Amino acid sequence: MTSNDSSPARSFGSVAAAYDHARPDYPAKAAAWLMGGDARTVIELGAGTGKLTRVLVEQGHDVHPMDPDPEMLRVLQERLPGVRTSIATAEAIPAPDRSVDVVVAAQSFHWFDPEAALPEIARVLKPGGHIALVWNERDERIPWVRRLGKVLGEQDQDNSADAVVHSDLFGFVEDEKFAFWQTIDRVSIVDLARSRSNIASLSEEDREAKLAEVSAFYAEYGRGMDGMQLPYQAHCFRAKVSDVRPRSRSATADRPANEDVETPADDEDGPTPPPADGDTGEFLLIDFR
Repeated sequence: MTSNDSSPARSFGSVAAAYDHARPDYPAKAAAWLMGGDARTVIELGAGTGKLTRVLVEQGHDVHPMDPDPEMLRVLQERLPGVRTSIATAEAIPAPDRSVDVVVAAQSFHWFDPEAALPEIARVLKPGGHIALVWNERDERIPWVRRLGKVLGEQDQDNSADAVVHSDLFGFVEDEKFAFWQTIDRVSIVDLARSRSNIASLSEEDREAKLAEVSAFYAEYGRGMDGMQLPYQAHCFRAKVSDVRPRSRSATADRPANEDVETPADDEDGPTPPPADGDTGEFLLIDFR
């Protein structure tokens, strides 16, 4: 996410509990496809309350979640107390050059400034590493789900990987969809609405009116306390980093423009370790379908 405090992207902290309660999880098959293989070292940008983090940790990956909102990360830390976290944005990733296998963003890439974020993502990826993006999208081919979408209102966001497609820093962009269902009830559907940036940023009066409208929708379509099944698709993208590499910020700082010297990047985690024996840098595409 960007560091602009006035952005709707920064409106989630006040509704972190509602976000964690009502937002859908990510299917295990989608998470496996995003990672593309066995245990990986992963930076998760815009990790929020850790909806995807939990699935990745369960699958054995070494995940470092990052988010600019400390309230969102506080919920993540309560759910996953052993996982290290960082308050950070996609445009300034606190990690050494070529240090991770995967950089993933779940439900957050549309908040990034791609001109700044994509070079940073490419910088921290190992040779053969890849970027992975995912959005959970309601399946609005079903009439009542389409009506729910109209009640919730539109959010000004682009759920696509177009910026990656048009970037020289990454290769061919693959995509895949995974269908799943989320059980919602009269409480969680209101929290779902409360957790949306377009509603969280409303005035108190307008927000309460919108939440009342969502409650009325559930009273008409819902099944009492038994809940109802809300259909989703996890739309996933991934692309390998190319051989074109941005130089480390520490390598270029205070250096004359005509001096072309590469300097290894060090930070608080130390220099980037050498590749493990047998690590050729090759990346195998595995079909998990």
